[in-house]
Amino acid sequence: MLFRKTIPPISPLRLTKYLLALLVLPVGCVDSFDPKFTSTVNVVVVDGTITNLPEPQVIRLNRSQADPVTGRFGTAPITDATVQVVVDSSEVINAHETIAGTYRLPSDFRGQVGHSYQLRLTLPDGTRYLSTSQVMPAVPPIEKVQAQFTTQAPRPNDPTGLMSAHEFYLDTKDPAEEHNYYLWDWRVYERQEWCRSCEQGVYAVNNIIPKKYFHNMFVSGEELFEDCFIPPPPDPNDWQAPSVDRTYWVYDYRCRTRCWEIIHNYNLNLFDDALTNGGPIRGRKVATIPYYQRIGCLVVIRQLGLTKDAYQFYKIVETQSQNSGGLADTPPSAPVGNVKNVANERENVVGFFTASAVSEVRHWLDRKDATGLPIAAYDEKGNPLHAHEELYFALYNRRPYPEPYPPYTGEREAVKIQIWGGPPRVPTAVCVPSDSRTPQIPLGWPDE
Repeated sequence: MLFRKTIPPISPLRLTKYLLALLVLPVGCVDSFDPKFTSTVNVVVVDGTITNLPEPQVIRLNRSQADPVTGRFGTAPITDATVQVVVDSSEVINAHETIAGTYRLPSDFRGQVGHSYQLRLTLPDGTRYLSTSQVMPAVPPIEKVQAQFTTQAPRPNDPTGLMSAHEFYLDTKDPAEEHNYYLWDWRVYERQEWCRSCEQGVYAVNNIIPKKYFHNMFVSGEELFEDCFIPPPPDPNDWQAPSVDRTYWVYDYRCRTRCWEIIHNYNLNLFDDALTNGGPIRGRKVATIPYYQRIGCLVVIRQLGLTKDAYQFYKIVETQSQNSGGLADTPPSAPVGNVKNVANERENVVGFFTASAVSEVRHWLDRKDATGLPIAAYDEKGNPLHAHEELYFALYNRRPYPEPYPPYTGEREAVKIQIWGGPPRVPTAVCVPSDSRTPQIPLGWPDE
């Protein structure tokens, strides 16, 4: 079952990708962005939440825009913006751009309960934006987390299908005499053995010298490259260039160091305590972690306290994400959030900036209570998968296909691109840090 490609990872704190996707669909919701024609879409998308945890505090800025001629939709990160967070209407904290469109506050900055936070943006063209002020609400601690294995968990986006998984439940105590809004989120760290895929190319540790060849092979340089080398299209004037198979193929490369896949939540789980104010919250289902592979994983459960307007925003997103597309459904659209153009309040800005206190539990799931086989125990042809292939197949719906090892003699398959010199073939690939990968040992991962 393909999870990564069919379901965008919708983290409540990282909604940018989902909000952008909604922009291209027909519109009909109250309090949502309502373009008359797809070709006129041109909006700023803001995604940021300040928390009280010692973790990166990040704001993401994108622009969604359609080509005025073709109407084709596209997105691009907003770079070189001035991004600031104003604390208690007085202290200004500057964020710096780490990668395109991603702005990070100082590493020692974290939010505090009862303090107010406001986002202030200035784009390179001088356009200024300001969010509403968000006072960080308190959140009670998670008292207990319990995992139960089941073979009857519904598959994502497939209500008729079932899978093996661990379902997580928590207990907490809702404070009395105050109105509280909750959001539960999760992510899971799984050991990943495969770090890079090269389509119609091979992984090269060192650079490949242009237009230099040796016996129908490309020649390795001495500069560090650590990327896929994909030969350029054939040049009829370069008769010495090695011949390369131009049909589609892919090689997969194992990780050089330990690497963890970070799998994010794809659902919104909201709660308004209007009917249970001051009472215990027991056995709240907060996560379903698929039985990806036989080895254990680290599950991070988060309980967030939301402001009222943040809750209302996420509730609109939740409603739209659950629409089935039937005749009775209102077509989904991207909700307009709490960030406004200072000079033009009629401009629709999508997304939301808020502040949330977080109670977090890190749970080591050893999977020793799991029965049967993981969801990717066999490939599409019914062949059993090795343990190091299970997670890869579950995420990408195919088993990894490694580059053949030399020597290429007899019945052994020859590699489609050969390189002279450089590190020995077949190389391993680096684990590149990203939202979905990390080479750093996750906090809470047991010693191995």
